[in-house]
Amino acid sequence: MTRGSTLPAHRLPRLPTPLDAFNAAPDDEAGALLLHCLHSLRWSHRIADHRPYPDVESLLAAADEATYDLSPGDLAEALAGECLPPVPDGTYSAAHTALSAANAAYEARFGHVFVIYLGDTPPAESLDRVLEGIRSRLTNDPEEERVIAAEELRRLARGRLAERLRGAGQHPSAAPPRGATSHARPAPGK
Repeated sequence: MTRGSTLPAHRLPRLPTPLDAFNAAPDDEAGALLLHCLHSLRWSHRIADHRPYPDVESLLAAADEATYDLSPGDLAEALAGECLPPVPDGTYSAAHTALSAANAAYEARFGHVFVIYLGDTPPAESLDRVLEGIRSRLTNDPEEERVIAAEELRRLARGRLAERLRGAGQHPSAAPPRGATSHARPAPGK
């Protein structure tokens, strides 16, 4: 008994990803997305100018590499775009006062905002982690702190880029980055 000709396996078309859209976007749209994530024009231009990227990891590696070339002005621009994460509900006013005082001391010492990558820190523990981070980093010399702040900023930017360019549901581990600085104003585009 013959069954007839065998049909080729059915292939679903490959759907475009957020990275595909980013790679194909006009320069101004790609630049706006990058500026929203990186908060630095030069950093954003460096990443946009090297499109297309074959995968998100290549883009993240390029963003990481570009971090090491940020001038003090680029770093200051990127840091100025950061803002504090929301303080958990039910936080005592004394905690707000402590955070404000610690932020003021940090900015007075280093002349720029405080930034920290909170990663998987539970929201209920984020305030303690921020306060602990500020207090421990206040002992750093300015050059050491500049290097640490740039690294924290790199980690925040990497998380934002991964979240935007991997797309919802593709990588559950790519949760939105959580970070903190001493300015409560929203970043551009937020």
